[in-house]
Amino acid sequence: MSSTDVYDVVVVGGGIVGLSTAMTLLRRTPGLGLLVLEKEHDVARHQTGHNSGVIHAGVYYAPGSLKARLCTAGARATREFCDEHDIPYRDTGKLIVATDEAELARMEALHERATANGLSLERVDAAELRRREPAIAGVGALYSPSTGIVDYRQVCRAMAREITRMGGEIRLGAKVENIAESLSEVRVDVQLSGESETVRVRSRRLLVCGGIQADRLARLAGVSTDVRMVPFRGEYYRLPEHRNDIVSTLIYPVPDPALPFLGVHLTLMMDGGVTVGPNAVLGLSREGYPRLSVTPRDVADIVRFGGFWRFARRQFRNGMAEQWNSLYRPGYLALVRRYCPSLTVDDLGPEEAGIRAQAIRADGSMVEDFLVLSTDRTVHVLNAPSPAATSALPIGALIADRVVLTA
Repeated sequence: MSSTDVYDVVVVGGGIVGLSTAMTLLRRTPGLGLLVLEKEHDVARHQTGHNSGVIHAGVYYAPGSLKARLCTAGARATREFCDEHDIPYRDTGKLIVATDEAELARMEALHERATANGLSLERVDAAELRRREPAIAGVGALYSPSTGIVDYRQVCRAMAREITRMGGEIRLGAKVENIAESLSEVRVDVQLSGESETVRVRSRRLLVCGGIQADRLARLAGVSTDVRMVPFRGEYYRLPEHRNDIVSTLIYPVPDPALPFLGVHLTLMMDGGVTVGPNAVLGLSREGYPRLSVTPRDVADIVRFGGFWRFARRQFRNGMAEQWNSLYRPGYLALVRRYCPSLTVDDLGPEEAGIRAQAIRADGSMVEDFLVLSTDRTVHVLNAPSPAATSALPIGALIADRVVLTA
């Protein structure tokens, strides 16, 4: 990487979306001069490396939405990529469990939505649910056979190897400090780890896949948007090793349409463990994973953003409940005991949290689907919510379609 070099494409962000896009561009255009900039010292250090590792089937998403289409295609493409690169994954299946009659009715509506998305789900009654999963209690369930698990960090490292094999360059420890677009190129000022001065990188095209920092990077490039990223901590627990066989499939609650997230679930992990979570509490640090992490700049951004306060008013009661359950483990446990009554507080061991980058508009509404904005020479991925990891390969193709590789 040199200030005298002019790249065809610079990609900002070494998460799964940025790497997938870079890999797609190199496959389409052999010999492309491409550079990936990642401020951390490894790829997949943030959202990609702090999620539950689920290969989603596409059950929840509105029929015809970008989420639904990309998730279905992405689940297939993820497995094909893993097969190609000898990355282990497991087709565990998933049970969405109803614990009362109201949830049973919502479960039927979910079944209709999944069918409209081209998925084949199996209805499971209470007796069959208990036969399959003796530790799980419910009045019925939906079984999704095409849900699985994988370690997305391994997927990202394989993508990184592919990028370098095809002649692309990945520079770690490279933080973007400024972006300036002209008629002929984009100039990116980069602070390299351990260096006192910034390096200027020049490129014909710039792709920004900045995750939780996407809004700041867009503003740095002069892109006008009312969207801001608000961090939500997803707190997990891990069950003790002697309870690793408590379930044989992923166990999810029936989602409540009044809540913005899917609820606390039991997830099998590729290392053989089982996690419980996540909840969703307001984060005071965009990249602070330990409990009580606070970053003054991140707090100031939240406080000054009117859209957050409008969102908070609508979700006040739910937000207080989430916060209480975060502070009070028995309250958190109660959410899980509705469908897994044998768990106790002592079963909830420590596990690292994740940070969900939730895009919120100035009117307080959540950006539910993927959001990509473009200028003449830049493309900004402003929202890539779950199931972005599952959908990363088709998302990469979609973003690559926006890159016009001419002078």
